[in-house]
Amino acid sequence: MKQLLSLSLFVFSFLSLSCSVINTVAVNATTNIIDYGLGAIFEESDLDFAEKAIPGNLTLLEALYRAKDKDDDHLAFLLVEGYTGYTLGFVEDVDADRAKILYARARDYGLKSLKKNKQFAAALDQDQAAFRKSLEQFGKDDVPMIFWTANAWGNLINVSISDPAVLGDLPKVNAMMEFVLKNNETYFYGSAHLYFAAILATTPKNLGGKPDSARYHFEKCFEIGKNLFVLPHVYMAKSYCVQMQDKELFQKLLTTVEEASLDSLPEQRLVNAIAKRKAKKLLEKIDELFF
Repeated sequence: MKQLLSLSLFVFSFLSLSCSVINTVAVNATTNIIDYGLGAIFEESDLDFAEKAIPGNLTLLEALYRAKDKDDDHLAFLLVEGYTGYTLGFVEDVDADRAKILYARARDYGLKSLKKNKQFAAALDQDQAAFRKSLEQFGKDDVPMIFWTANAWGNLINVSISDPAVLGDLPKVNAMMEFVLKNNETYFYGSAHLYFAAILATTPKNLGGKPDSARYHFEKCFEIGKNLFVLPHVYMAKSYCVQMQDKELFQKLLTTVEEASLDSLPEQRLVNAIAKRKAKKLLEKIDELFF
């Protein structure tokens, strides 16, 4: 009887292990397909098609993430990047409340992954000095996750600007973006520079805004992206030009975006197409923005 029980337990354990292995193999194989699929989405120039396709991909990614025996950092990264990009491109401008939910979801996936570092996890509830210190535990390989998590978090703050409680998180986001600048300023076409450029340009001078520094960061973006990644042009027009009331530069930047070929940077057709749509909407508001 004991031998039979032992054999049964062995068979059960073997089957459980086999199912686990098969499940992991299936998830890994599907993840590879999703990687290629997301790459194809970034190369898509049809905004309507992309808007309808991305949510299905994100839902599948969430299912794969939950199917894993352990939290998968790569799947988490794809979710952070995917939700942040989708919300920026298709939700933020039309539904701020929904954007808050999606940006928070993206941020939380990123933080869950980053909190595997115990010092970082503990520092989230400590003062700013401790938080900055905790970032020293990370290296260059961590730049992508830290950037996209900070990007989601910063965008969440931006769409929740009237909530004082949310604004209290801004120093942490700044510290994370400073980490990106220090370790790989060229990551994603210099977008950490874009983050600081927008903040420095949007803040009035009497409240600490630094338009000259903002312009420097914008120009670094143009340089790193070789003027082929045109989203920074939109943000410079929207923030710096409006703050400085530089209508001529505003028009020049947005005209550059409108005239840019989507084939000049094939791997970012989608982002550049989104930039074109944002540029068109900004130009329609020119009489409201300049006086």
